[in-house]
Amino acid sequence: MVDVKALSPLQEMTPVTIGGVTLKEVAPGRMTTIAPYRGKSRQASEALKAAHGLAMPEANRSLARGEVRVIWFGRDMALLLGPAPDAGLAAHAALTDQSDAWAVVTLEGRGAADVLARLCPLDLRAGVFQQNQTARTELQHMMSSITCLEDGRYLIMVFRSMAQTLIHDLKTAMEAVAARD
Repeated sequence: MVDVKALSPLQEMTPVTIGGVTLKEVAPGRMTTIAPYRGKSRQASEALKAAHGLAMPEANRSLARGEVRVIWFGRDMALLLGPAPDAGLAAHAALTDQSDAWAVVTLEGRGAADVLARLCPLDLRAGVFQQNQTARTELQHMMSSITCLEDGRYLIMVFRSMAQTLIHDLKTAMEAVAARD
């Protein structure tokens, strides 16, 4: 029998530190989209809160409690990071395992917002894009989810197939910001 091993989407391409900015791969645990059935948004939110301590987030928001995070992931959809979803959620929402579909990194340090400014059309500076805000947006030419974890620290997710491109584009922007300084 063949011994199959799970591979990271980034396969040891991180961590990378250039200037004052560090890029690291994140292992977020299980990743599950929660899409409430029509007319079941309130019940899905209540079931999520009862099971995991966090309700469905408002648009462009993220909620965290310990190792559990729930990220707004589009209209009537959230992404649960960390634990497997409680089975009771299935009565109110479609649950889809996304664990192998995404490459997840953090970008942090002095200049992280400047790095993202070279790749993203949003204003992600600290006074504008604050802690626990999130956005589905373009990052260079990739669709992404960017969440501000705290001032100068961002959680970035792109489709797994774009992992190498993500690292290349972020490193290039990190080098440009470091050269400017």
